[in-house]
Amino acid sequence: MQHVRMCVLVGAALLCGILASGIAYGQHGGGLHGPHRFEDPKQWSKAFDAADRDGWQKPNEVLAALKLRPDAIVADIGAGTGYFTVRLAQLVPSGTVYAVDIEEGMLGFIADRAKKTGLENVRTAKGSADSPNLPEKVDLVLIVDTYHHIDARVSYLGKIAASLKPGGRIAIVDFRLDAQRGAPKQMRLSPSLVQDEMRAAGFEQVEAHDFLPDQYFLIFQRKV
Repeated sequence: MQHVRMCVLVGAALLCGILASGIAYGQHGGGLHGPHRFEDPKQWSKAFDAADRDGWQKPNEVLAALKLRPDAIVADIGAGTGYFTVRLAQLVPSGTVYAVDIEEGMLGFIADRAKKTGLENVRTAKGSADSPNLPEKVDLVLIVDTYHHIDARVSYLGKIAASLKPGGRIAIVDFRLDAQRGAPKQMRLSPSLVQDEMRAAGFEQVEAHDFLPDQYFLIFQRKV
């Protein structure tokens, strides 16, 4: 499980994507990203929160498609430096957003970022290799550019299912097989494989969006 322990965060997934822009990054191997341990979130934020990311990640469109209530409780799994966390928090002002990551440094960075921007509805949760460790049931789990890094995915999805409210959803955004940026091609997962794994975990697809240039965007709900 070393691979997941080092990779189950949006930062790791984006690190793969940085290669397309000509920025060096550690090689995947043995569960490690070279020498990188994400010990300097401020430095990583220059890549993870780069201004040009908005052009291909289209965060406003992604969040609009989620149709969240202002009081929704949301988990951002693999939160990294909080790219989606802070946007979610602004979208659900009377709700709560849990930023889930396995790196303590990233969680501290997000907490400080939320404080500086006056977002009092952000909470951090220390995830583990096999569970998001959510402290309460949520309405939505968002997994961006991270799903392909999880090894025992069906089991992990089962842990998520136990933390969803009735009618709760999982939204997965990840790189297409033919994307010009993103994770190395040998690490990418097809949408059909994601759908198969979600069905195996007891979920059914309820929405699919195709407006992202490099990623698929699928939303699932627990089968009744």
